[in-house]
Amino acid sequence: MIYLAAFLLVAQASPADHEVRVGSKVFTESVILGDLATQMIRAEGGKAVHRRELGGTQILFHALEADELDVYPEYTGTISGEILAGKVAAGDDSLRAALKARGIGMSRPLGFNNTYAIGMREDVAARLGIVKLSDLAGHPTLKFGFGNEFMERADGWPGLRDRYRLPQRDTRGLDHDLAYRALEAREIDATELYSTDAEIKAQKIRVLADDEGFFPPYQCVLLHRLDLERRSPEAFAALKRLEGTIDEGKMIAMNARAKFDRVPEERVAADFLASRFGINAEVASNSRMSRILSRLVEHMGLVSVSLTLAILAAIPLGIVAAKRPRIGAWILGATSVIQTIPSLALLVFMIPWLGIGAKPALVALFLYSLLPIVRSTATGLLEIPPSLRESAQALGLPAWARLRLVELPMATRGILSGIKTAAVINVGTATIGALIGAGGFGQPILTGIRRDDLGQILFEGAIPSAILALAVQTGFDLAERWLVPRGMKG
Repeated sequence: MIYLAAFLLVAQASPADHEVRVGSKVFTESVILGDLATQMIRAEGGKAVHRRELGGTQILFHALEADELDVYPEYTGTISGEILAGKVAAGDDSLRAALKARGIGMSRPLGFNNTYAIGMREDVAARLGIVKLSDLAGHPTLKFGFGNEFMERADGWPGLRDRYRLPQRDTRGLDHDLAYRALEAREIDATELYSTDAEIKAQKIRVLADDEGFFPPYQCVLLHRLDLERRSPEAFAALKRLEGTIDEGKMIAMNARAKFDRVPEERVAADFLASRFGINAEVASNSRMSRILSRLVEHMGLVSVSLTLAILAAIPLGIVAAKRPRIGAWILGATSVIQTIPSLALLVFMIPWLGIGAKPALVALFLYSLLPIVRSTATGLLEIPPSLRESAQALGLPAWARLRLVELPMATRGILSGIKTAAVINVGTATIGALIGAGGFGQPILTGIRRDDLGQILFEGAIPSAILALAVQTGFDLAERWLVPRGMKG
């Protein structure tokens, strides 16, 4: 209970006063820039925390509008095409005016343009004689793999296809980092690139010329809440120091260190600040075991809190379902419908109301836990032999006493089975929470995919999560021996 109370306090706590919340998307460059901003603020005497790898454009921008973040790195082309949906005239002044109306400010460019491009393996492009985007129209059987966000954006595949009248239909959405591996393995023929990606040079990818000028400039800027200057003037001043200091070559070099040399993004950012500003930022170096333990605490917090709340809600619902069949049909129907909603969609759906972090993850896990417990409670009660119910009635016990002293103890085994199922499901589903900043074992899995680090995926995410699921199942098996009445054991 002490652990549970402590986690609830942490989950509900608001950020400390003046602590600037820096966000980043799920790709290496964004994480490095998030670390740069965080360390620069701290170096100038401010307080800052980096909420890394939170998701895509819409998740971070909505978090900024909802005061869940104070600042995050973005690109002007994305602001114009994705956030403002192309409704604003080109130019930084127009973007600033449109963002200001929504309570958001935009810094001057940091110094580099990270535009979209389409790339192919050099040998494939040379064999087919493809050098520019319009050449793709003559090769309808080519297979394209694009990042999931690029597949839907107006400045992504839909707009590109229409502008160049491309006939390809074999297109699929996948993670941006995985697309490079698919290209190298010849699983796809072309993918979208970020022009500062280190993989372009390392994998000898041919960048196709945008001969019709489809892609706009994507100057990197910092989006921040307009009240940041009032709430933390030292942080605002620190962020302004980053303007115009990172050229394209420096950004590519930083991406390459993080991607290919496996240098942690915090160290890459710290080295840049040291070389550019003479700032010696402190970078914590945690062992693998300490990182696993930290993720274990986060993961167990998510599972234990959501499961406890689900038990408190689902067992009474299961009792109602058993005692009132018509109402029970509605209860089981509603919880079944919830179970069919994809977990990622449910998390994103709750962001406008609950923000990012642990709260939406707890609610999602709570909802997913309801059906197994409701169903097992109702089934356990309904399977009690009628003769035993009649015997309890013959003793003159009132309905509440029969439920408490006879029916629930006899249904214990079934109820525990439902709780055990819900707990194991929760352990696995909680990994998805990392996509919205809830932490847990999903975080090293996301980071490992981005870094192409199988060891991090397995040893810090997948294997600990699987061990935790087995431990939870074993714990409930032991609890069943203790809680189930002796006469009910098979």
